[in-house]
Amino acid sequence: MSLAPRAVLVHRRTEYEELIDRHGTHGQAAFFLSSRHRSIDEVLERHNRTRRALREVAAAVPLTWRSSQVERADLDRFLFAPEDVVVVVGQDGLVANTAKYLSGQPVVGIDTDPGRNPGVLVRHRCADTAALLRAAIAGGRTEELTMVEAVADDTQRLLALNEIYLGPPGHQTARYRLGPDGEQGPGEPQASSGVIVGTGTGATGWLRSLWLERGSTTRLPAPCDRRLLWFVREAWPSPATGTSRTSGHLEREQGLRLTVESDRLVVFGDGMEADALQLSWGQSVRVGIAAASLRLLA
Repeated sequence: MSLAPRAVLVHRRTEYEELIDRHGTHGQAAFFLSSRHRSIDEVLERHNRTRRALREVAAAVPLTWRSSQVERADLDRFLFAPEDVVVVVGQDGLVANTAKYLSGQPVVGIDTDPGRNPGVLVRHRCADTAALLRAAIAGGRTEELTMVEAVADDTQRLLALNEIYLGPPGHQTARYRLGPDGEQGPGEPQASSGVIVGTGTGATGWLRSLWLERGSTTRLPAPCDRRLLWFVREAWPSPATGTSRTSGHLEREQGLRLTVESDRLVVFGDGMEADALQLSWGQSVRVGIAAASLRLLA
């Protein structure tokens, strides 16, 4: 007998909850904000709106289904199952934070604050949840969003939906060698504040800002394109380090290889620095298009 589908509702703590944790009471949080010429009323209203949305989505899960909830900070400890339908209730960034922990499960993005969120990944409203869950199980149309993958020589692996950052943990200066995967030779020695490798989904954020800053003529990929762009941030020219490889693109089967020549480098995806790969001197990491993709319900 097959298991009933499970709806996994992913959410994150609100700004109001974080303020209460920090200051202890509503009154103390209100005083803190008023000292900075802000009112707690707007923060509380957003909190209430988010909680109402989460309750509405939870109530829409069919009675014959199983249901579970997970907060963003616990995603790295949550075990997703093949029969799950993942419902992200929140902002676009929360979909990206969730994507790295999935393996083909359909994802439904629910916008808790229409008009405030861009709605690129959280495309749907709470009232449509029941119909969306039925569509997900029935094989409704999904978009296969390209993801980027980093694999270290010690088998550590990291996935990301928007971009992967490779560089010093303090965003200062790191030394490494960089070149195409499979190239003969160690690659170009560089000193920079890091390397960004991004997807078409990430082309509306950090990747786009680098693309604009460089005046790049390379076409930005679309979210479903099997193509990545990469940029080196602030490469430093010196007698020992070069700047001839500071940007490029990666197609299918292509990779970018970085070999560490600093005491420590980190590799993290989609801004989640707390869940990073740790690399030390002499280690190498390959970055390229991931075999997995994010199945986002259209």
